[in-house]
Amino acid sequence: MDGLAAIWSTLVSYLGDSGFGHFHWTNGVMLAIGGLFIFLAVRKKYEPLLLLPIGFGMLIGNIPYDAGKLPLGVYDGPVSEADLEVWMYLPADATTDADSHAGLMRLLRGVDAVPFAAEPVLLADPYSAVSDLHAGAAVLVNTHRLLKPRVDIDGPGIYAAGGGRSVFVADPSSGPRYPELWSLAKQDPHNASVFWWLFAGVGLAGFYPPLIFLGIGAMTDFGPMLSNPKTLLLGAAAQFGIFASLIGAVFLGFDLDEAASIGIIGGADGPTAIFTCSQLAPELLGAVALAAYSYMAMVPIIQPPIIRLLTTGAERRIRMRERAPVSGRVRVVFPIVGFLLTALLAPGGLPLLGMLFFGNLLRESLVTERLANTARTAFVDIVTILLGVTVGAKTSAESFLTMQTISIFILGLCAFAIATATGVLFAKAMNRLGGEPVNPMIGAAGVSAVPMSARVVHTLGLKEDPQNFLLMHAMGPNVAGVIGTALVAGYFMTVLAGAGH
Repeated sequence: MDGLAAIWSTLVSYLGDSGFGHFHWTNGVMLAIGGLFIFLAVRKKYEPLLLLPIGFGMLIGNIPYDAGKLPLGVYDGPVSEADLEVWMYLPADATTDADSHAGLMRLLRGVDAVPFAAEPVLLADPYSAVSDLHAGAAVLVNTHRLLKPRVDIDGPGIYAAGGGRSVFVADPSSGPRYPELWSLAKQDPHNASVFWWLFAGVGLAGFYPPLIFLGIGAMTDFGPMLSNPKTLLLGAAAQFGIFASLIGAVFLGFDLDEAASIGIIGGADGPTAIFTCSQLAPELLGAVALAAYSYMAMVPIIQPPIIRLLTTGAERRIRMRERAPVSGRVRVVFPIVGFLLTALLAPGGLPLLGMLFFGNLLRESLVTERLANTARTAFVDIVTILLGVTVGAKTSAESFLTMQTISIFILGLCAFAIATATGVLFAKAMNRLGGEPVNPMIGAAGVSAVPMSARVVHTLGLKEDPQNFLLMHAMGPNVAGVIGTALVAGYFMTVLAGAGH
């Protein structure tokens, strides 16, 4: 009997430590959503290259486990030694509670003037420094742009936010001194797991989006846009959805950094949304990335009703004349000149714009075909797999099933719908002003979902007139939208990064 009791006790203990023991109904909801994404990818073929990796990533990110016992890095991650540079020593009696609260907020948001009596000090061994603090003291480590400081101080230890870029150390004797400011999990500074390194490409370093843009540049033909330069205006018009959504997000209580990150969803460009959000509002990364990629995948569902609502049958049947091909010299010069102009206008978008135009130069130079072919095939496929899985895994139930996430999805849908509508309406306005007629449907391709939105326009055109081939015409505003969304993201980065919003 004692042996059976021991076996039973061991089994119960094991189940308690397993995923079953930590399972919560919210995990079940997120696993079901991940399964839905996989179903849509396999059975409905809705952008399977995006939805399948993201869906399986959601399964990975919502298997519950004890992060304290299993340093897997799906929920937590390390604090880099390089991030532990400058520590602020803040005695509890330096100011009143109210002043201390306001001063801490200003410090966390990157403002230089901090009304504390104590001077910043360097500590040689930050990991053991907690025991050296006196009662009521707190220490801040590397206050590099912590946008939304919310960490629940529930005891002594090292706490991290923003992917390990900012760290807070609580004194064992101080207790929960700022409980209203914080809500991130305790971190193990030596937990450099495989998943953490994979996540670094999305959040901490954010190098996946520029690499994706290299592949996009290598596979994209800018010829349709160059042969009909006024399609640049249609790509620009579609960016109105980004700014409209930004205004709506601010109205709902999001700060400017968060609102800018949410607004980029309107460009229907997942990599750009991830890049912007990882720099401006990393705490929203999972929701923003999933919304952006979801709406990219649903372009064939969202855009057709909007296009039909805003156009007549006669407008949808407008035929556009074929343009003369663009010379090889223009194709080579454009990525160089285009990069210099856009990067100088919005240096915040330098990583995206640089890799986009470099990839296109590889394609158009005709002397680096091996590099161009690698960039647009195996290379971009590898990065897409890693990006999709890690984006999905970032959607843990604890942080994802919130009203804030629902607001982001609604705002993202509104942004995408407005971007589609403004592109169509701007094309209609161009026809009213005279000149060569433009099929207004191609304005919907001004969003940067390449080439999905161009294919949608082409398909709608064939339904109205089987001899009306709009694909290449729609590719003009489509590639212009890619440049436009990256330019807007660069503008947001240039204006907002370091501004302390």
